[in-house]
Amino acid sequence: MRADLKLIYDWIPQGARVLDLGCGDGTLLEALGRDKDVRGYGLEIDPDGITACVERGVSVIEQDLDEGLTNFEDNAYDLVVMTQALQALRRPDKMLDEMLRVANECIITFPNFAYWRHRFYLGFKGYMPVSKSLPHAWYDTPNIHLSTFNDFEQLCLDKGLIISDRAVGNGDHEGSWTTRLWPNLFGETAIFRVSRGKPATD
Repeated sequence: MRADLKLIYDWIPQGARVLDLGCGDGTLLEALGRDKDVRGYGLEIDPDGITACVERGVSVIEQDLDEGLTNFEDNAYDLVVMTQALQALRRPDKMLDEMLRVANECIITFPNFAYWRHRFYLGFKGYMPVSKSLPHAWYDTPNIHLSTFNDFEQLCLDKGLIISDRAVGNGDHEGSWTTRLWPNLFGETAIFRVSRGKPATD
């Protein structure tokens, strides 16, 4: 299991109801179901990912995340997870709202565009960066809303959301002392645990 998935695995409590958006081959849900008695579904649009989930015994629904989560009721889950998919959506901000409608808490990971190698690539080479976390050329990338660690924190602040935990990783999704001190500069992958803010009182 990738280091970022291992961190998410550690953050999810025993017996939780989990919805995994863009679940890929179902690695995370399989481990959670086996080890932590987690119940839930994965949503995936890629046929190969769906096939892999079925082979693993993971419950999966074929669904385009850009269509929203209207087929799920409010508070249907304890936690919603989305790894490396937020930046590929037409309206990441709306999806964040939907995730926190379906559950009180969500865990999100995405590539940090402010990572120093990306800055160097664009600043000195004059081309859009290509890296392990951003492997596509500008013309065929599925990523349409690249953001930074700071951008996402600001979005949460604007929405009145609570960031209960956060972590960053390098190209291997592992943290280091540099990523802890300067996450926006040295973190290639951003990992956030976010929950709803307290409702306003009269």
